Amino acid sequence: MRRRTLNAMSVMGLASALALTACGSGGGDGDGPAAVTFWDTSGPAESPVFARLAQDCGEAGGYQVDIEQVAFDQALNNYRNAAQGGQGPDVFRAEVAWVPQLAENGLIQDLSETDLADPADFLETPWSSTQYDGRTYGVPQVTDTLALLYNRDLLDEAGVEPPTSWAELAESAPPLGGESAIFLNNDAYYALPFVYGAGGDLVDTEAQEILVNSPEAVEGLTTAKDLLDEGAAQTALDQGNSYGNMKAAFVAGDVAMIIDGPWAVAELLEGDAFADPENLGIAPVPGPEDGAGNSPVGGHDYVIRQGSAATESAQDLIACLSSTESQITVATELGLLPTRESAYADPAVAAQPIVSAFSPVIERAHPRPWIPEGGELFDPLKIAYSDILAGNVEPQDALDEVATIYQDTILTEYSVS
Repeated sequence: MRRRTLNAMSVMGLASALALTACGSGGGDGDGPAAVTFWDTSGPAESPVFARLAQDCGEAGGYQVDIEQVAFDQALNNYRNAAQGGQGPDVFRAEVAWVPQLAENGLIQDLSETDLADPADFLETPWSSTQYDGRTYGVPQVTDTLALLYNRDLLDEAGVEPPTSWAELAESAPPLGGESAIFLNNDAYYALPFVYGAGGDLVDTEAQEILVNSPEAVEGLTTAKDLLDEGAAQTALDQGNSYGNMKAAFVAGDVAMIIDGPWAVAELLEGDAFADPENLGIAPVPGPEDGAGNSPVGGHDYVIRQGSAATESAQDLIACLSSTESQITVATELGLLPTRESAYADPAVAAQPIVSAFSPVIERAHPRPWIPEGGELFDPLKIAYSDILAGNVEPQDALDEVATIYQDTILTEYSVS
């Protein structure tokens, strides 16, 4: 197996993407199985495990796997640029929101008539992310959602329990140091627990209606702003460093709670506050009432590039990487959430503390809109949410502007609630 890293400079733009991914055409040697180029978009804590699994799959299947690490925030544009030119990877680890967009643009293969299109053992919501226009375009790798992560020592010292409602969180803030109780990341994905928990949503795809400025959505983001106004939370005043600032404050023990996903745990455990892993607690995100929290579904799917010359080997690689055995390895070693029912039934997975803590959260997680435009909904919401938390605009006005952007530039056939 050959492994390379595509850095920020080398993968920007169509010309460089095509130049660097020419080997991704899937050519084989003679009559043997074609080599498979796999673009892995995972982080540094995850990629060694995925690389080992891919290598094992290739060796067992008798084909070569070339792995290229691609920065997640550049991966979609790099893939589109390369695939539009007939180049790029054979197998791509795609964020769930990318699948319908790539399918509509004809850049990934329809897998409906292959052995990969079998939903029997997969959780319903992750499997739904692979569907577009009644066809199957991917296979779920991992699923995820957001939970309340907390510092057990700080909560114990303050004499408070993990809050189950936003009101309870505000009540517990004074003994936790007021705004040191929780850090709210001002990114759009992290706004969704407030929106979903209040009964809101961004859009109704069946009714083709924009809901982002509905009373429920406004109520949800007003709750987030109220936590700041009451001195029960803090946030970043800019959009660029919010996530990094949140993690830094949490691992330093400067804040007691954050909202984040299973992908973050491995890095958090490297921080001083969690030298003892038992100090990291995981609970469902609070809601407007006790136990009424609701978080978004995320995750990743494996897809195959349209036009790949290594389709057969690519299918074999995906079947292997998404197998129950592979998912058990990913879950037990990384704490990432499987997408197969059979993986959760494994005793080692059931005993994995991160997976077991996130399992009840994922059971009630809210699906995102699986439409080609789904990924485009986040940038306007990110700006609005950041402005709301910074006190620059009222929630209703900010979300009315988001609804207008959705209708004017993204979902032109949708009505506004």
